[in-house]
Amino acid sequence: MLSAFGEFLVAVIAMLYWYSYSVTTWVSRGLHAALPGRMGPSISDQEIGFTAIIIFATHPLTWLIGFLAVAGSVRLVGAACTESNLGILPLFVLDKMFLKITGQSGPGAAQQAGYTERNLTSYVGAIREKVRVSRTGSIPDVLCVCKEGAEEFLEIRACRRKPDWVPPRTVKYHDTFYRLEDCSAGSGPRPYRYRLRRLSAGVMSRTVLVYSPEQEPVIAVK
Repeated sequence: MLSAFGEFLVAVIAMLYWYSYSVTTWVSRGLHAALPGRMGPSISDQEIGFTAIIIFATHPLTWLIGFLAVAGSVRLVGAACTESNLGILPLFVLDKMFLKITGQSGPGAAQQAGYTERNLTSYVGAIREKVRVSRTGSIPDVLCVCKEGAEEFLEIRACRRKPDWVPPRTVKYHDTFYRLEDCSAGSGPRPYRYRLRRLSAGVMSRTVLVYSPEQEPVIAVK
């Protein structure tokens, strides 16, 4: 996060300095050429300023600094939302060039490709969840109790993802212990669903998840 923020901050400062220096320089040169009449009698100050901005926008250095700003912001958001440590692109390219020149393939190329794909999927999912949370308010969970033969199951439908709720964790609700069997994400106001199987007994420990919602859940019976 610190390196990504530093990259983004340096790129923004460089962009401001480059804009101030380049536009001022090109406007000054344009006026210097226009005053003696070398650019024609109909040229105006606004046209000279607009031309300087066009040159600034199409200059390769502007694109390079803009790319560094975007890369830094993407790395910062990725580290903050998904805890994915995306590397700095120039160093990544130098590393690939070094491995290519020395004839080394790099450890676990296929594994690294899969890891990058999972990071991208996780990053996109985190962004979607942030947007969904910002657009919808918090509503109570819905608890649906159902029986399948001698087994009793509890299905929790929530509007927010529950951290660390990964099967087969043990969950304690009131004085009853459950085994988290499955979790899925769908659509609707409560897209996250957790299916828990009731246990005949359980022992409280540090690994047990305690389900204590802030809002009183809505109880439904199947």
